[in-house]
Amino acid sequence: MGSLGTPEIILILVLALLLFGPQKLPELGKSFARAIKEFKRASAELQETIEREVEDLKKDADLLGDRTPSFPRSTLPPPPPRMPEPVPPEPSGGTEEGKDGAS
Repeated sequence: MGSLGTPEIILILVLALLLFGPQKLPELGKSFARAIKEFKRASAELQETIEREVEDLKKDADLLGDRTPSFPRSTLPPPPPRMPEPVPPEPSGGTEEGKDGAS
């Protein structure tokens, strides 16, 4: 799926001829070709820009090498305190509380 066969292309051309007429069809084809050309140019330009940026990043990483700063432990903030474990509620027998509440 995704590729157009001969019958599909013929159908598209016939529909375009019916919709736009024989006078407009060459102009429409030229506009379509210009749009495709511009899209390909912009796509190639974007790809070149991305490749240049990746190369620049690789060069920067090579220059830095293994010179990552190491901070003494005392300058790091202390870890956050641990939360206490939740205590499960004690099961209530219901005998004493029920009597006190009913009186």
